[in-house]
Amino acid sequence: MATSFENRAALAGNRGAGFPVLAFREFFRNPLAVGSAFPASHYLVDAMLDPVDWSRMERVIEYGPGTGIFTRALLDRLPGHARLLAIDTSPAFIGHLRGEVRDRRLTAVTGSADAVLDIMAAQGWDRADGILSGLPFSTLAPERAERLMQASARALRPDGRFLAYQMRRAVKPLLERRFARVEAGFEWRNVPPCHLYWASGPVQLSSC
Repeated sequence: MATSFENRAALAGNRGAGFPVLAFREFFRNPLAVGSAFPASHYLVDAMLDPVDWSRMERVIEYGPGTGIFTRALLDRLPGHARLLAIDTSPAFIGHLRGEVRDRRLTAVTGSADAVLDIMAAQGWDRADGILSGLPFSTLAPERAERLMQASARALRPDGRFLAYQMRRAVKPLLERRFARVEAGFEWRNVPPCHLYWASGPVQLSSC
């Protein structure tokens, strides 16, 4: 179900006074990891999330939650028994999520998405129904990007979905290599405009 205007307004009010400052500070501290200093617009959030039936998902992972724009939107869409695992390398972002998002379904972990399988195991998870990624794949070394996508495909159930919003198209060939189906879109009503990808049918390759 799409996030209502009232819910978006309420979520925006829960971000805390330091929300913009934190986003800019972390971006300038590590721009290659954060990707953008600007928060996602509600146009981007809705365009990315609305095509997916989140009511059927029980275990979802978010790479690079940042200040939690997508995190809140995911929680708004997921059923009450679901779990959301947010992974970010920034202790500041994770601390912000833990302090500002009071939802028992959320577990926020400081770590690298490369270690998603180990992080899942530590949480008692076997496989996930979906992964949402805001990580800037265009700034990752090719070898690391390939490892990350391989781990992501292994982390998903056979019918799992991988979603990504990106400033550039670098993630597309990675998705096409690791997933049976890849759909693409574009949302210009965001700063910066973003390419959107929805991948399904994870493929387990024998080698990278």
